[in-house]
Amino acid sequence: MWQTLLTPVDLYCERVGPELWAEPVNALTNLAFLVAGLWGVREVRRRGTGIFAEVLAWWVVAIGIGSALFHTFANHGTVWADVLPIAGFTLAYTLFNLRRFLGMKWGKAVAIFVAFYAVAGLLTWAVPDWLRQVSNGTTGYLPPFLALAFFGAWVAASGNRAGWYNLAGSAIFVVSVIFRMIDPLVCGSFPLGTHFLWHILNGLMLGVLLAAAARFGAPKLGQ
Repeated sequence: MWQTLLTPVDLYCERVGPELWAEPVNALTNLAFLVAGLWGVREVRRRGTGIFAEVLAWWVVAIGIGSALFHTFANHGTVWADVLPIAGFTLAYTLFNLRRFLGMKWGKAVAIFVAFYAVAGLLTWAVPDWLRQVSNGTTGYLPPFLALAFFGAWVAASGNRAGWYNLAGSAIFVVSVIFRMIDPLVCGSFPLGTHFLWHILNGLMLGVLLAAAARFGAPKLGQ
């Protein structure tokens, strides 16, 4: 088991060997997440938005740390340090949309949360294998995109400006996904690859989402 977890992986253009510092740009651009997260912590505290919003901000810091671990100690074990914080933040921010931006009670919020991710999971599962391969596995990020677009539109329609931040985040995410997809395609002409732009743009996207949480996410009476 341990041998499997420690088996090196090579997924991106910049990495040309199993060495610790074989992806310096991919590793260093995780600073984008740390900057976004720490800025979010400061904004949430300054505006007094509450513990839920602050947890989201620290979660973004965790995303940066996990991704940095993967892009230095690139193996089957650190893949989970990269993936799990992203998945956790996506789920938590969806609940934040439902609870704080749409003002739902826990029962209704959880029911919609479960229904949405059941549908999103089925759609992701239904993606054909050829598209998964062509997209460099990026179709696995379909649920986060759908969450930002769907709940962003819902929140915006409710009159809460936080919805437009969600929609802006979804637009940034589309661009970042493109750079993740084309990374293996440009290796021959651009050995550095484009994955570092995925980091930078996603750091920006998460900063936008934290701005919404800080500015519009204070708990309402009874929440």
